[in-house]
Amino acid sequence: MKNPLARWLDSDVGHSFRSSPVAMVAALIAFVCVFCAAFAGWVSPHNPFDLSALELSDARLPPSWRPDGVSKYLLGTDDQGRDILSAVIYGARISLVVGIASVMLSMALGVALGLLSGFRGGWIDALLMRLCDVMLSFPPILVALLIAGVGRALFPNAHESLAFGVLILSISLTGWVQYARTVRGSTLVERNKEYVQAARVTGVAPWRIMVRHVLPNVLGPVLVLATIQVATAIITEATLSFLGVGAPPTSPSLGTLIRVGNDYLFSGEWWITVFPGLMLVLIALSVNLLGDWLRDALNPRLR
Repeated sequence: MKNPLARWLDSDVGHSFRSSPVAMVAALIAFVCVFCAAFAGWVSPHNPFDLSALELSDARLPPSWRPDGVSKYLLGTDDQGRDILSAVIYGARISLVVGIASVMLSMALGVALGLLSGFRGGWIDALLMRLCDVMLSFPPILVALLIAGVGRALFPNAHESLAFGVLILSISLTGWVQYARTVRGSTLVERNKEYVQAARVTGVAPWRIMVRHVLPNVLGPVLVLATIQVATAIITEATLSFLGVGAPPTSPSLGTLIRVGNDYLFSGEWWITVFPGLMLVLIALSVNLLGDWLRDALNPRLR
C-alpha cells in the first residue's frame, strides 16, 4: 500500500506539480522560509531579542563580504547591533503567524457567511451581499489601518498577545468578503443539484446539508483563494507594521524591520532594509506562484 505522499504524487494534482518547475521552485522557497521561521531558535545564529547579548559597538556593521564586515554577522547589523540574518528569520516567523492566522479566521468567517447566504437566500442573502458591497467600497488597507488604530487607542498598554490579536482581527475583517462571495456563488449552483434535493426529500436538516453535502463541494476555489490571500495578508501586516500600527516594537516583524532600515537607507546602510524586504518578496512571490499553480491544477478547463 502506498503512503499518502506517494498517492498524492500519482494523482492529477501531483502530476501537475511534478511537471511544473515554477511550482516546485516556489514550493522549495516557501518550505525553506517556513522551516527557518518555525525553527528560528535553532536556525538563526543569534537571538536578536536578547538584550544582554547586544553590543552597541557592533551597530550598523556591513555584511561580512564588505571590507568593514565581521564574519559572525553574515548580513550585517542594524542600528541596535542586532544580527540582520537572525532578525529577518525571527521577523519572518511573526509575519507568517499573523498572515496565516488572519487568513484562517477570515476564511472561517467568509465560508460560513457565504454558505448561509447562498443556501438560505432571501433577505439573509440580500443583507450579507450588501454588507460585502460596502466592505468592497473601501480599500482593504484603509479598513485594516482604521481597525488597528482604534484597537491601539482603546488598549494603549495592551500585552503583546492582545496587540497581535487586534492586528490579526484587523486583517481578517478585510479579507472575509472574497471568501463569502466565492462560496455564495458556488453554493447557488450546488443547492439545486440532485443530491441536495434528495437530501431534502429524505428529511435531512438544512444545516447538515450545508455542512456535510454542500461545503465539501465548494472548498476547491476556497483553497486556491486562501493560498493567494496568505501572501496578501503578509504584505498587509508588513504595511501596517511599516506605518507603526502593526506588530509591537518588542517583537518586530518584517515590516517593522523595513521601517527601521528605511531611516538609514540614504546614509549608506542599505542592508538594514534591503534584506528584510528581500525576505518579504520571496515569501509573497513563492506563495503567489503556488496559488497560481493550484488554481490551474484544480480547474479542469485550464489543464
